[in-house]
Amino acid sequence: MGAAIAAHQLDASCLRHCAEEQGPRFPLSACMADPQAPRIPFLLLFIFLLIAAIIGGVVSRMLPMGAPDTAAPARTLANPRDAEESLSPLVRKTAPAVVNIATLQPSPALQNPLLRDPFFRRYFGVPDSALQPAVSAGSGVIVDGQRGLVVTNFHVVENASAVEVGLKDGRHFAAEPVALDPNLDLAVLRIAAKDLPSLKLGDSAKLEVGDYVVAIGNPFGLGQTVTSGIISATDRPLGPDDTRRFIQTDAPINPGNSGGPLIDFKGEIVGINSALFSPNQGQGNVGIGFAIPANVVRNVVAAAERAGS
Repeated sequence: MGAAIAAHQLDASCLRHCAEEQGPRFPLSACMADPQAPRIPFLLLFIFLLIAAIIGGVVSRMLPMGAPDTAAPARTLANPRDAEESLSPLVRKTAPAVVNIATLQPSPALQNPLLRDPFFRRYFGVPDSALQPAVSAGSGVIVDGQRGLVVTNFHVVENASAVEVGLKDGRHFAAEPVALDPNLDLAVLRIAAKDLPSLKLGDSAKLEVGDYVVAIGNPFGLGQTVTSGIISATDRPLGPDDTRRFIQTDAPINPGNSGGPLIDFKGEIVGINSALFSPNQGQGNVGIGFAIPANVVRNVVAAAERAGS
């Protein structure tokens, strides 16, 4: 009881002292403190502010500062149909430069001296028509529309007594070889025509496994045919002792496609279709075809241009 009275007297004296200092108009309630209000020590408040400042600095360093990203964009997984519903725009652009090549080849029967004798032919039941020249079909592509230069395979025109180039618009022209490279299996022909549609030779060194490609040619003499696939491998030899390097693709390549172009999605030639692999020496495609890289073809075309100048 006495302690309570003393406390009351102390509070009253404090109020009177506060009122005297503040003046007669100052409310006494301003001098009264709430006994239940929490009191935060100054040191603890300072520690809280210091921790907040440290956390803010760390977070600010983790956030991007807005510097431009100068790194080259990486090649990403793409669908060839992302931009178009089909490959038809690419085919419309490139197909007019792809040609059919018909060659007149000596009959294999003429290689046998016995079959040149009519008596032996009758004895073995070989008809005289077997000695007639055979017509073979292949493919090619126009690389210089002003000079009429056509690229194909050497084996397409090898030993041919006559070569004819058929354009997509139905015209046909006799062709003459201006550059032959049997080792590379390349031939450059010239036809007497100008202002022809042509395709540009691309940079085959930039090809990567998985790139999409299109093959256009004349398989089995059916006429112009389009197939598509991807690059399966680069720098691929055809055997352990083969010094040549080919592009491997799974785009279907069949007999008659030889000499036709392998085209990338920019519409440029990245290879000339040359060979196919068949485990049973058959005539069908099993998804393993080979094309001569465009950078190799470019050197042979340059030689043909020099010869024609």
